[in-house]
Amino acid sequence: MRDAEESSTSTTRRAYLKYGSAVVGGGLLAGCLGGSGSDSTETTSGTDTAGDATDTATATEGGDGKETETGSKSYTVEMAPVGEVTFDSPPESVTHYFPDYGDMSVALGHGDSILSMGLPSRFHTSHYDELDGVSVDTDAITKLNGDSGIDKEIFYELDGDLHLIDPKWLVNNSFFGLKEADVEELEKNVAPFIGNTIFRRTDGWHDYRYYSLYEAFEKVAQVHQEEEKFAALKEFHDEFIASVQADLPSADNRPNALLTFAAGDEPEKFYPYRVSDQGTNKKQFHDLGITDALAGTGIEGLSTTDRGQIDYETMLEVDPDSILVRGHEGKSRQEFVDTVLSFMKEHSVASELTAVQNDMVFRGGPIYAGPLHNLFLTERYATLYFSDTYSGELFDRQKLSDIVTGDD
Repeated sequence: MRDAEESSTSTTRRAYLKYGSAVVGGGLLAGCLGGSGSDSTETTSGTDTAGDATDTATATEGGDGKETETGSKSYTVEMAPVGEVTFDSPPESVTHYFPDYGDMSVALGHGDSILSMGLPSRFHTSHYDELDGVSVDTDAITKLNGDSGIDKEIFYELDGDLHLIDPKWLVNNSFFGLKEADVEELEKNVAPFIGNTIFRRTDGWHDYRYYSLYEAFEKVAQVHQEEEKFAALKEFHDEFIASVQADLPSADNRPNALLTFAAGDEPEKFYPYRVSDQGTNKKQFHDLGITDALAGTGIEGLSTTDRGQIDYETMLEVDPDSILVRGHEGKSRQEFVDTVLSFMKEHSVASELTAVQNDMVFRGGPIYAGPLHNLFLTERYATLYFSDTYSGELFDRQKLSDIVTGDD
């Protein structure tokens, strides 16, 4: 393992990227280990609007920019839990864990900066096939998660300019095997951390500010200095969501959903999620007015500390209008019907469920969905849940492609 003295030469080339004043002198302790202050306020709105973000980046052309050794202007991005990180130029190589942040990078035209994912198999990229000129080289992405957790040395090997990872996520998941001291060492010897766990809001250790999907996306845009592209993507999103919501059935004509995780074609046990959770991977359900079938049941959602499962008997007590099963994003709708739904229809208990009888059992979507993926997911569920109202493509693929590639 490299010690601090040995690794000092490797950090010379990234001298342009460093922590800002909020963290200087305290390392990770100044931001990551603090959970109080204004950043602890939780955003609870179901519909994402990036304009609600209160943290801002220091403009590179503004008076607050600092002169660097190369004569360029530095800029600062502030994000809980770390605090301020100061950049002299956008990072060219970034160590990722969360695929939702990877999708943000692709949307901003920086997919080639992605070095890694926790589990690359969860970085679903088929939606890029529908966008001209938009792609990412998944073969070049390194897997962080090993059979026994995350080896700290992999961060040294990747040698990224930035870790776009919530450091508290790494130290509060015991199966990763990383300690606070490990993260502080990596921050000192390799590169800073910035990022916030946004996909769910069920973890007790997350006692600092949450961000909506577009609030977090705005931070990534600030990191990559792509604010104009972000603004165009946000406008595209806002117009699309408004057009869909304008034609939604009345609230009493929208079904509820039981959101679960169960891999395998013949599932018997399910990990429950809460549709009412404000985590970003529920955004498409919130925007479409899909309600939580588990409301008032006392059944909690999957989290780091709660790994409980439910079976078909418990489902039958709830008898949801629809069931969403995660773990099947590699299947088409028809493949899912021919395997999972077909099994349920033949099962002695599952076959009694209203959702099974009405063919209202769907793939549940990815665990980590970024802004581009979310557009396709919103379209998917609009056409599945409200087929009498929506069909076909609900947004302009070419216009979206042009924004991402810079051809608009």
